[in-house]
Formats: sequence, structure tokens, C-alpha cells
Amino acid sequence: MSVAILMGSKSDLEIVRNAFDVLDDFGVPFTARIMSAHRTPVEAAEFAANAEANGYKVIICAAGMAAHLGGVVAGHTTLPVIGIPMASEPFKAVDSLLATVQMPPGIPVAAVTCGKAGAKNAALYAVSILATADPALAAKLKEFREKQKNQVLAADSELQNELEARKSAKN
Repeated sequence: MSVAILMGSKSDLEIVRNAFDVLDDFGVPFTARIMSAHRTPVEAAEFAANAEANGYKVIICAAGMAAHLGGVVAGHTTLPVIGIPMASEPFKAVDSLLATVQMPPGIPVAAVTCGKAGAKNAALYAVSILATADPALAAKLKEFREKQKNQVLAADSELQNELEARKSAKN
């Protein structure tokens, strides 16, 4: 089970590396490529059309501006496609967000938030899709969620202790 990550431009790489980190942490193999819906449309379409036969289970597409990469890829495969809207001038990712979520009926692209958090969430979403068929991966994902919960609870406990000490100091 493998994930393909496509970027519309090399300028997307710094943000998309966050998805690499998440997939590495979960032990999920991935391939990353730079392909453009507009500048390399034939290559992008061929990659998508052959993705399932090449062993991919999920495709993540990061693109800015018109952000057609996710839609082009989804139009050439039945695999789940997750779009990461990338910030670009002059609209600061609003354009790519709208392009990613405004897919016509029948060709879905899941959209995550823009930027670093979006890259992490795209990878986590891919992991959750793969985990439906992989009990060991599902266990890792549950452990990850439990760790997140415990970090928040610990932070809240520290805050409550600080506030209690503050009250005591005033009295």
C-alpha cells in the first residue's frame, strides 16, 4: 500500500515535506513527483491513469493558483484524491482552495486546509484511508490520536495549575 504525492511546482516542496514526515512516521511508503496539470498535462494524466496498476492506493495533489492538478488526476483514476491548496500570489490560496473544492459531481477531490497543516492533514487522511484495510496501521493511527489527546490534556493540566497558583498568590 503506497501513496503518491504530486506537486504542481517545485515551489510546493517545502510545504509538502510535512506530508513526507507524517507518512514516514507511520511507515507508509510514498512516491513524490512534480507534475503540472497545465505544463505537463499528458504526464499527469498518464500517471493518474496508471496509478492503481502501479500499486498506489491514495493520491495527494498539492497545487496553487488555478489548482487543477487534483481535478485532472481525479478525472483519470478512481483512487481517492486529496487536494492541498497551496498559497500563491495574489490571492493567498483562496483561488487554489476554491479550485480544489469546486469539483463537478462525480469527480470528487477531498480538500484539506492550505499550507503546512494541510500537508500534514492530507498525509493523515491518506493514512486513515489505508488503515481501513490494515489493522496494524489502524492501531498506529489510534495510538497517534491518543498521544495527541494526552498532550492537550497535559497542557490543560499545566494551565490549571498555573491559574490555581496565580489565585493563591493573590490571596
